Amino acid sequence: MSTRDTSATDDPIIESRDQLVAPMQQGEKVAADWRIGTEHEKLVYKRTDHRAPTYDEDCGIRDILLSLRRFGWEPVEEGGKVIAMRGSDGTVSLEPAGQLELSGAPLENLHDTCAETGRHLAQVKEVGEACGVGFLGLGMWPDKTREELPVMPKGRYEIMMRHMPRVGSLGLDMMLRTCTIQVNLDYASEADMVKKFRTGLALQPLATAMFANSPFTEGKPNGFLSYRSHIWSDTDPHRTGMLPFVFEDGFGYERWTDYMLDVPMYFVFRDGKYIDAAGHSFRDFLDGRLAVLPGEKPTQSDWWDHLSTAFPEVRLKSFLEMRGADGGPWSRICALPAFWVGLLYDQTALDAAWDLVKHWSVEEREELRNAVPRLALDAPVPGGGTLHDLAREVLKIARSGLAARARLNTSGDNETGFLETLDEIVASGEVPAQKLLRKFHGEWNGDIARVYKYSF
Repeated sequence: MSTRDTSATDDPIIESRDQLVAPMQQGEKVAADWRIGTEHEKLVYKRTDHRAPTYDEDCGIRDILLSLRRFGWEPVEEGGKVIAMRGSDGTVSLEPAGQLELSGAPLENLHDTCAETGRHLAQVKEVGEACGVGFLGLGMWPDKTREELPVMPKGRYEIMMRHMPRVGSLGLDMMLRTCTIQVNLDYASEADMVKKFRTGLALQPLATAMFANSPFTEGKPNGFLSYRSHIWSDTDPHRTGMLPFVFEDGFGYERWTDYMLDVPMYFVFRDGKYIDAAGHSFRDFLDGRLAVLPGEKPTQSDWWDHLSTAFPEVRLKSFLEMRGADGGPWSRICALPAFWVGLLYDQTALDAAWDLVKHWSVEEREELRNAVPRLALDAPVPGGGTLHDLAREVLKIARSGLAARARLNTSGDNETGFLETLDEIVASGEVPAQKLLRKFHGEWNGDIARVYKYSF
């Protein structure tokens, strides 16, 4: 989730609809300027007893963040508390229960993206070894109850935690117990955005399936392969889901703006503090009728903040966010952007990927999304067969897209090698969660603590 620490002094008041549409329009870039932004979260635990460290304790979350100063990172504060670190590799920030996230810099190719991930993991591992802390790449805490987890001192999280139980039964689990990998990608025009959005949204269940990595809850199998994905189905119906309107004629920046205006607000940021506006209308805010700030109208930063509070499977801001994958190890952090860049950053690949899914109906897309958390690659796809069958075709397209990009490293290798971990998953037919379950029922003998050996 985004990090704000100051209120801009030169922040224009929104006076027209053009200002609402502007962030999406301003995201347009020529293909030569397209970049790759990768975000990944990890669970933080004490090595002695596997508990989640609090913010304030010695070698807790605050100290972990501040220890990154040795690598050139600079603190970001909110209310006198360090909530993030900024540096040349992006931002290291905190999710609600102390999950540590790198929101990486916008990079030109996947070689740079994977190198950035490697630097970050090496840095946090060095800090963790000094503090007796480990980092786990899963989609969800395998053994913690909500009550066992700390809450980080960020104002927006306090507001969201009050609001979540009003709109769904699993929103607190989303905040406190899950981790994800995401990739942010550019577009050239409104039409290019629409095609990428539709293709990404239709194929998001495939990413969820291949990266499924959250089969345990409170120490036991939960009946799902991606419980993280299931959690989103009962978090907040106003701001999640597969967005059928994206596939309707006329979809574009204007329609997205209307959708975001209908998403209830969470907060307004003023003078370094978050003001609770949960459930209120941004349309009322535009008219100066927001109950918590009567007579005041929103600024451009308020709108940008609001754009970050919708959580569908794909999200549009000034770029497109692919949001379907569980957290995982280094290889899969590199593989997710490879998958989507291969499909969306080459026109021939994008056309081929869209051709595979363009005939699916609203109901078929929804059925697939709902089946994937339990079935992963065994989920049936429209027209017959399973996601496992579709995965082979889609990976072939992604590989061709990466080969066509011809972005080489110093050894002369292109970017296709980053798909190898997905090739292995699809060749075996066994997603990460199924491998964990096989071990849990076999060599682990039901001991969930054995999962911690999968730390970074």
